[in-house]
Amino acid sequence: EEVIMKKTGIMTDSHSGILNEEAERLGIKVLPMPFYIEEKVYREDVDLSREEFYDMLRKGTDVSTSQPSLVEVAEMWKEMLKEYEEIVYIPLSSALSGSCMAATAMANEDEFAGKVFVVDNGRVATPMHRSVLDAVEMTEKGYSAAEIKKILEETREKMTIYIGLSTLEYLKKGGRITPAAAAIGTLDTYQKCRGMKKARKVMIDAMKHELETNFREEYEAGNVYLMAASSSTDEVTAEWMAQIKESFPGMDVMCDKLSFGLSCHIGPDGLGIGCTCKPVE
Repeated sequence: EEVIMKKTGIMTDSHSGILNEEAERLGIKVLPMPFYIEEKVYREDVDLSREEFYDMLRKGTDVSTSQPSLVEVAEMWKEMLKEYEEIVYIPLSSALSGSCMAATAMANEDEFAGKVFVVDNGRVATPMHRSVLDAVEMTEKGYSAAEIKKILEETREKMTIYIGLSTLEYLKKGGRITPAAAAIGTLDTYQKCRGMKKARKVMIDAMKHELETNFREEYEAGNVYLMAASSSTDEVTAEWMAQIKESFPGMDVMCDKLSFGLSCHIGPDGLGIGCTCKPVE
């Protein structure tokens, strides 16, 4: 029987915080990230639950992240090209991972040229999740893969993120000038805080300042997405969300649990707040 090809498919990886259930609901594909725990390889949301993972982090187990092989990336592209005419692939920022560059090069090979478009917009975690949702909305409006790539990359500067790390008791900020700074290793230290309660207040004040200055125009036009992220317990996460909603009345806030890959770097009790802007279509 004849297979009716769909136009544009969306693919990302599990650094976006998008798990299987949501991926199915959105009709997208998510490549699970591999990581090593005491030299054994696991894949996020496939071989290990979040509880088990954080339990290991808290115990100080040796956890390290890895990159999916290009073979796995290519396999998923081939599978998707049986169903879609073209694909938008939104992987982890190239600032954090060589696999984005490698995927971009692979997308130029004969088999994939003109069919696979790799987006590198410097995103990770919740801002990356939001980019995927933006891409899904754009496919529904009939935008092509090439257009979606262009629009997402044009708004790469329009984001900022603050992360509070309880273990080191200081805050890190990823600026909108260099989205690459959202790479945990190169986030600028923003302020030292004693204790998470103070850190939460400092992050909220810093975000208010961002909306009044760097994001003023977009904020006044209602084009800012506010987001929270957490590698902490459900209870602390719920408190953090409530505090954000109270501080920014009337704004929608989306909240994600940080991916395993990021939690490795941040530790098991981190909280974050960030914002991105709606892509200008």
